[in-house]
Amino acid sequence: MRKAFSVTRPARHSLDALQPYLLDVPHPKHLPPDAIPKSVEPLDWTALFGRAAPLEIEIGFGKGLFLCDAARAFPDVNFFGIEIERKYVISTAARLAKLALPHVKVACTEARWFMAMYVPAETVDAVHVYFPDPWWKKKHKKRKLFTPDFARETFRVLKADGVFHFATDVQAYFDESLALIRTMGQFVEHPWPADHIPDLMTNFERKYRAEGRPIYRTRFAKS
Repeated sequence: MRKAFSVTRPARHSLDALQPYLLDVPHPKHLPPDAIPKSVEPLDWTALFGRAAPLEIEIGFGKGLFLCDAARAFPDVNFFGIEIERKYVISTAARLAKLALPHVKVACTEARWFMAMYVPAETVDAVHVYFPDPWWKKKHKKRKLFTPDFARETFRVLKADGVFHFATDVQAYFDESLALIRTMGQFVEHPWPADHIPDLMTNFERKYRAEGRPIYRTRFAKS
């Protein structure tokens, strides 16, 4: 288990101000099995954001550094973040409100379930997954984000030529994920140069680069 960064949660009375940035959807972990919706109305992105624009999704955004920086750098793009930990969702929504970034929405839910239930096919321009928890223990394997089902869902939601971005500091996770995607035969890999340093980084990447850890990064385009 990775050590969580500390976050500052907004005061309870300020939560109403965060609602424009929060999408209220079920969190399967918090519901009994018979209460988890079996079908829902897929999202209408134009209605959700109040405009038609390219859409990028970040899964597991943590403290939200990449999400906020990307939104500031690309005001003509809609961004949607999915995070399973509520404390990070609330702190990121507070940050979005402070920065006045209405073209970003976040949700506290399980990403694989949300993608399958709520995201319409071929409506997403890019999916970002950075430094997912490797879940080393066998009993935690079911929590691992990168599975064949997740890879198929990513392909389904991406538009033609949409891009999947992936980075991790764990070489075994990187190699396993790449092998899975390559086996699908539905993506074209466009690897970054080994010395590539992105303009926009997550908190984890900043920390790991400062520590001198190797970073494994690639991207795949939907063929």
